[in-house]
Amino acid sequence: MPVENNNKRSLKPSRPRQIGGGLLILFTILVLLNFIIPSFGPRLPQASYSDFINQVQSGKVDRAIVGNDRIEYSLKTDANANESAPSQVFVTTPVALDLDLPKILREHNVDFAAPAPNNNGWIGTLLSWVVPPIIFFGIWGWLMNRGGGAGGAALTVGKSKARIYSEGSTGIKFNDVAGVDEAKMELLEIVDFLKNAGKYTRLGAKIPKGVLLVGPPGTGKTLLAKAIAGEAGVPFFSISGSEFIELFVGVGAARVRDLFEQAKKQAPCIVFIDELDALGKSRGGANGFVGGNDEREQTLNQLLTEMDGFDGNTGVIIVAATNRPEVLDPALRRPGRFDRQVLVDRPDKIGREAILNVHVRGIKLAPDVDLVTIAARTPGFAGADLANLANEAALLAARQNRDAVVMADFNEAIERVVAGLEKRSRVLNEIEKKTVAYHEVGHAIIAAMMPGAGKVEKISIVPRGVGALGYTLQMPEEDRFLMVEDEIRGRIATLLGGRSSEEIIFGKVSTGASDDIQKATDLAERAVTLYGMSDELGPVAFEKTQQQFIEGYSNPRRAISPKVAEEIDREVKETIDAAHHIALAILDKNRDLLEETAQTLLQKEVLEGSALREQLKLAKVPAEMDEWLRTGKLPEGTQLMQTVIR
Repeated sequence: MPVENNNKRSLKPSRPRQIGGGLLILFTILVLLNFIIPSFGPRLPQASYSDFINQVQSGKVDRAIVGNDRIEYSLKTDANANESAPSQVFVTTPVALDLDLPKILREHNVDFAAPAPNNNGWIGTLLSWVVPPIIFFGIWGWLMNRGGGAGGAALTVGKSKARIYSEGSTGIKFNDVAGVDEAKMELLEIVDFLKNAGKYTRLGAKIPKGVLLVGPPGTGKTLLAKAIAGEAGVPFFSISGSEFIELFVGVGAARVRDLFEQAKKQAPCIVFIDELDALGKSRGGANGFVGGNDEREQTLNQLLTEMDGFDGNTGVIIVAATNRPEVLDPALRRPGRFDRQVLVDRPDKIGREAILNVHVRGIKLAPDVDLVTIAARTPGFAGADLANLANEAALLAARQNRDAVVMADFNEAIERVVAGLEKRSRVLNEIEKKTVAYHEVGHAIIAAMMPGAGKVEKISIVPRGVGALGYTLQMPEEDRFLMVEDEIRGRIATLLGGRSSEEIIFGKVSTGASDDIQKATDLAERAVTLYGMSDELGPVAFEKTQQQFIEGYSNPRRAISPKVAEEIDREVKETIDAAHHIALAILDKNRDLLEETAQTLLQKEVLEGSALREQLKLAKVPAEMDEWLRTGKLPEGTQLMQTVIR
């Protein structure tokens, strides 16, 4: 929660003191109120004094209000005019005090009077002197108070936008963070130091100045930072790296200075900078920027100085989080600034179970829900994915008007997250439906006999997601962190199983295998260029590996000769061709099983569970498959199998 006013020490950031700018704005407002705005009101027509005297002498004036410096008079209405017509009122200024004016007005029967006196007395006079300054300083104070929020950007362009939380009021403890036990152990030391500093300082130890949390999106880096503040019971400043950057050069640096000035006043405290890569990208190289006047560079330089410059920040601990540590400036990552780098990775099976236990606290579960099974069926899921999974299951149960969330809701939620929303409205014609059925059964038969592929849980020809007309769901029996050569080759063959099935049954292929071919080619290329699994090219890395946690970023290719590039292409082509041959050979040997399973799938649309696995166990293994998986080469004299048409 944001900082409260009843804290022992105020954590409210200091208000801006840009008095000159505020006075200028208020002066402009007063000028508008006193000079410009009144000019838009109704104004009486001005007449010359001589015209006024002539009109009086002509008997045209009805009545007049005579003052020392102003005369306001109205003319008589025409007898033939409409009675409701307004009288004409004019104003004039006497050139001098005319003592004969009252006599002239009486002679021509003009009613006249002096202006009404000011009856406010001394109270009105006092208010006329007191109220304007009160209004002036009231508006000024309002503007200055507004300067602390988003509405006062004009007055606080150089002020930090960090949100401040009071001691322990983030509402998050380490018990609320699960699945990242190693990261918590690293951070518990910082919490212990903030609580018991003497335990470390008596031995000469110093607390790390900065802790950098790195890892894939959704693994709980921000949640860990909140837990640190919640456990340590110290002020917590939270800001995003992008909030420092503005259009004008120097604004980001000013905000960094203001942030650290506030933090020093509240020390010991924690400053959390989320998405640090928005601010701390390298100043050189492909991902960097060049130029001393660049706003980001100026801001980064100021951050480097504040973290470990000439004057140290005693008691201020910097915690930052990023998904892209490889792009950070080396000066920012060095010891003395970020002394410790903590990896917050995707959880393992035990970690996923612990995370699920946290996220189902407020969900009513049925007795058949087994979190251990759910954790086993969700490899690669991060904490945010599991939170979304639990919420999706609850939404599905509510949609079905159930009293509790059952296991079937979690199974459907997993498929929604993995494959997308089921689209029964997307109706396939008979040819498309038959093609998809044979395609998916081809994947399943080959996957069932490949090493390390996991068991086939489900085959479906119900369209899901954006472009999936069907899918084959595989679940690994355990978490895997390495793949050996035969597993990679088996995965390539499995990816080509759908296309191979179409070739065998129909003698032609469809566009449904485009994604499979893309994945198979990428995997084969990485095996040759990154993993060094080519006998011809040897253990040479032709790609530069980088620590990347965001999918979609490719590793840069090293400078290679055209001859080597040609050899890489040849090796990739041979790997794909051999996997294609194995896929065709397996499906040709098990054509009866392929036909039978596909026809069953066409009738039921979904095959799953133990019945599916028992049927897939009947598949026969070709003689050359073991040799190919072991060496990556087909046995001598083996000709690449062409499409089998019967």
